[in-house]
Amino acid sequence: MFRSIRNCSRLVRIALILARYNVLFFWRGEATADKGRRLAQALHALGPTFIKLGQALSTRADLVGQEVALELAQLQDRLPPFASTIARAIVASGLGRPIEEMFATFENEPAAAASIAQVHFATLKDGKEVAVKILRPHIGEAFARDIELFYWIADMAQRFKPEWRRFRLREVAHTFEEMIRFELDLRYEGAAATELKANLKNDQGFYVPEIYWDYTSHEVLTAERIRGIPIGDVAALKAAGHDTAKLVDLAAVGFFRQVFRDGFFHADLHPGNLFVLPDGNIAAVDFGIMGRLDKQTRIYLAQILRDFLAEDYQNLAKIHIEAGLVPPHTSENNFALAVMAIAKPIIGRSLNEISVARLLGQLFTTAEAFEMEVQPHLLLLQKNMMIAEGVGRMLNPNVNMWMVAQPLVEEWVTQNFNARARIKHHVRETMALARMLPTLIRQAESALERVNSGGIRLHPETESSMQAARARMQRNWLIFAWAALIVFALAINHRIF
Repeated sequence: MFRSIRNCSRLVRIALILARYNVLFFWRGEATADKGRRLAQALHALGPTFIKLGQALSTRADLVGQEVALELAQLQDRLPPFASTIARAIVASGLGRPIEEMFATFENEPAAAASIAQVHFATLKDGKEVAVKILRPHIGEAFARDIELFYWIADMAQRFKPEWRRFRLREVAHTFEEMIRFELDLRYEGAAATELKANLKNDQGFYVPEIYWDYTSHEVLTAERIRGIPIGDVAALKAAGHDTAKLVDLAAVGFFRQVFRDGFFHADLHPGNLFVLPDGNIAAVDFGIMGRLDKQTRIYLAQILRDFLAEDYQNLAKIHIEAGLVPPHTSENNFALAVMAIAKPIIGRSLNEISVARLLGQLFTTAEAFEMEVQPHLLLLQKNMMIAEGVGRMLNPNVNMWMVAQPLVEEWVTQNFNARARIKHHVRETMALARMLPTLIRQAESALERVNSGGIRLHPETESSMQAARARMQRNWLIFAWAALIVFALAINHRIF
């Protein structure tokens, strides 16, 4: 009861702020860009958690509409900085040493201040220039209170509007909570940057700064300082002699490698997080929001992009049904027509006007008509593609970055979806299952022994049936193991691995 009263009082405060920005009745009428701008302003006024919520909602065009999602994607995560004395105290406490012992210099004025942390430039004792990211004080408690409210709102919404269950609002709240938990421990961000750097170590064109782990903790992240021109400052880039068309190519190839080749990508590539280095490479900062895609999802996504660009709507519909994204009873022909209706008005434009991110966004909005399940990881990717497209057009409005990446996508699909690749995939799945079966047998035997030793006797027919099933399982395991070995031997012989 107390929780409900507290949440209701907080809802009143939220409603007053929404009313101030004239978005209290946001859901009435068409979702326009103007509504999106006003909603972004209101969320910014509500504070750190709501700024992050707005960024998360920018991936949910199915909830807020495409125009609003585009506006929320531009939501600036900026807040007034906290005092440098507090920042220094957090660094000293988090790293367990006085500032003077670790840094030769430490700038009092922050270089940037956002909802979760702020950044101060510093110099290590050995002369290395670094950027020190510091969590805001008490930010964890503030987020915990707000996330509790989001769960409560999700439960209330689904109770009074059962048809909203398809939006999986509680799952959205959980995904948001996981994202925030990741960002509230700066060691995770350091680990993400380290993994991304390792993935790209042999590639040219996209640079990830070094993380200094001796100066990193839960509250503090120390990374190599990046000195470059912000990618959004096109005039400065041209004045410095950089080829903006080449930068679009580098961005497209870097994005392709992260998403398709590695399945681990920077999910917040807005212009403020990208810099062009003196050597012409692109450097990224701020690894608090990352995306991860498994191999099957990457194949599915690559096929979607390939079929969209090739206008093969029938095959695109077939992929959705086979992937289980729409129910099996869905008419392939009807779904193909729906996809064509979305794509044709856009595909018919010149190459530089095509927005693949908008195509994907509109595809996801067909969820209601075809009972398509919302895929949070794909929505995060779609939002990132939208931002990347904006960066690409800013650099060179005559170039479409996805057309640059299209040959790479097609080659990757061919390499990963031909007969040999499918056999290799199935062999690995078979071997994984083979490794699991003995454990499953032991677990079944252990469960049966616990039942008997506990004084609970099964009916004789039931016990006899279970013993027979166990014998069949063991026999089938032997057959399965031999089959797996034969398949594995054939795979080796044909050099599949």
